[in-house]
Amino acid sequence: MIARLRNGLRDPKVARFAVLVLLLCACGIAVLFLPQPDLAAAPRIVDRLGLLAPPAAVLLGAIMMIVLIPRTLVSVAWGALFGTVGGASYALGAALLAAALGFAVGRLLGRDFVAERVRGRLAKLDGWFGRQSVFGVVTVRLLPVGGFGLISYGYGTTGARLRPYLIGSVLASVPSAFGYAAVGAAVASPGEINWFAIAPASLGLIATTVIITRWRRASKRTPAATPAT
Repeated sequence: MIARLRNGLRDPKVARFAVLVLLLCACGIAVLFLPQPDLAAAPRIVDRLGLLAPPAAVLLGAIMMIVLIPRTLVSVAWGALFGTVGGASYALGAALLAAALGFAVGRLLGRDFVAERVRGRLAKLDGWFGRQSVFGVVTVRLLPVGGFGLISYGYGTTGARLRPYLIGSVLASVPSAFGYAAVGAAVASPGEINWFAIAPASLGLIATTVIITRWRRASKRTPAATPAT
């Protein structure tokens, strides 16, 4: 078995895919053992950074998502530090950067391995990802199938196109980014009513309704298969 493993790792595609798997495992373990941040010191750090605080928030948020920390936590934290609009904006910037980085890593380390080995239904699924529009990416992002960072890595291993993937990733993040940033802002400033807090429920319901409606219309337009003669 060890000999087979060594022979397999001699293939560059297999070796790169193994690195991707190890990277994801390392990120998952790191999340479990990361020290708790000093939340009391965070506002002072933001004040010290001044004009550098927004780009620092975007960069740090992207790193957090890439190491598989939930995007929800980033949005809440940034909302507490920067307010609803500012926190949501920086969280969305971080999501865009994290989506691009995760996609790039997945494409570099895993695409060749996956493309060479998918067969049958998996090949059809890979082709579907390659033909995906912005709406398709939004649909996948809204499904509870994995965290933001994990899906970003996974998309890189498929034949998905970069532009609709990035646009869809950001659009799917907008409702929850504002909603959770509003929650963070409300925690930091209790007693203030912020109507952004209802955004996740209302926009999520609308998005779900649109997805179901479009899926049903697409199903009706699909011609039935005719039996072979």
